[in-house]
Amino acid sequence: MTLFWSVIIATQAGGLMTNTNYHIAFDRMMARGATFDIDAAYSNPAGLAWGHEGWQLSFNFQKPWQYRDIKAHTTAGEQFFEGKASAPIVPAFFVSYKKDRWALSTMIGIVGSGGFVEYKSGVPSFNMLLAGLLGQNGITPDQYQIDSEMKGKQYIYGGQVNLTYKFLDCLSAAVGFRANYYDGYYRGHVRADKHPQFGELAGLALDVDQKGWGFTPLISVNYHQGPLTLTSRYEFRTKISTTNETNSLEKGLGSNLTAYMMSVDPVGTPAKLKALNQQMDTYTAPYQDDVKTRYDMPALLSLAVGYAFTDKLRATLEYHFFDDKNAKMAGNRQEELKHGTHEFLAGVEYDINQKFTVSCGAQRTDYGLSDNYQQDTSFACDSYSIGLGGAWNINSKLRLNAGYFITLYSDYTKPTSYGSETFSRTNNVVGLGIDYKF
Repeated sequence: MTLFWSVIIATQAGGLMTNTNYHIAFDRMMARGATFDIDAAYSNPAGLAWGHEGWQLSFNFQKPWQYRDIKAHTTAGEQFFEGKASAPIVPAFFVSYKKDRWALSTMIGIVGSGGFVEYKSGVPSFNMLLAGLLGQNGITPDQYQIDSEMKGKQYIYGGQVNLTYKFLDCLSAAVGFRANYYDGYYRGHVRADKHPQFGELAGLALDVDQKGWGFTPLISVNYHQGPLTLTSRYEFRTKISTTNETNSLEKGLGSNLTAYMMSVDPVGTPAKLKALNQQMDTYTAPYQDDVKTRYDMPALLSLAVGYAFTDKLRATLEYHFFDDKNAKMAGNRQEELKHGTHEFLAGVEYDINQKFTVSCGAQRTDYGLSDNYQQDTSFACDSYSIGLGGAWNINSKLRLNAGYFITLYSDYTKPTSYGSETFSRTNNVVGLGIDYKF
């Protein structure tokens, strides 16, 4: 058991450590792997060979909100732990320049995880961890109260550059490179206190920041003939090793309880205290200063087929595979997954006229979860996502995009030593963006 948690995909869409929604066109259509618009700088860099001649740029702003809740089912009843995940306005920026057969593009955004999560009542495993340690010393739950709160942040910021070339009238390719910066923290405490005789009995508290870098090579290919577009994109695994900056780390029994134990059993107490400290050292070892933790972003294969049924009606089918089992996570949790993440996407858009476009799409995400992978300190749930929205061509150069998507998660119930835990999530995202062509 690790002490605090990873805020994995707190607010975004994509794999366990990778986001795929940067541009508002994704929010309103989902499947963007065959696009030639400015968002191709992420989703189909090779497709920019058929994009706008000259400069174009895009500013995008999304607001997500999510809950990550836990129900602990025990013989004593059911306890509910609400986890509120949030993020401020999430920006993304795109630029591209095309001349003849060449195109150069860049994208800057939050490429992995992305948000904050807070459990104001802590999580079940830590409350019961402390209760178990006290129970070994004859102190029962009716003699104290648990004070527990946990919160964390996890962002991976990325800046990507692509170079595109059209080899044939129907075939292009692109190579790219992305720099990724990991920024996270874990803060919280769990204490047992208000004992009538001893006051504070025991507790754990920490404040840890984590920083790290990783670099991603990318390649993509685009075939375009008439109404048909076929694309493939591959992101290599990104190795990210973070280093702890431990601001504080406290653990142990309260001084009054320690003194009482020594007075009752001066011979046996030192051994008990040593064993207790060893247990707490084991739990807190990953959060000691300068400890390194892996948060790799997995290799990603994306395949898409797009088809223009008419000049106004277009549709795309897309598939993503995230090779999570070969991307190292804290505690080597990737080994517990049944398989990597499979995503299936579909989207359609229709031009009502020269001014207005409407679109909708859907996504299915299957993570390959298992009981051993799931922890109340870090869990995921398979899901369906539905997006819709539209675009307004204000003039020949300026376009406004608006979109909304909701993710519907399947609850996951895991057996535990004290009964079971049910993990559930909700997620909503709204966004606005501006595209401009020079």
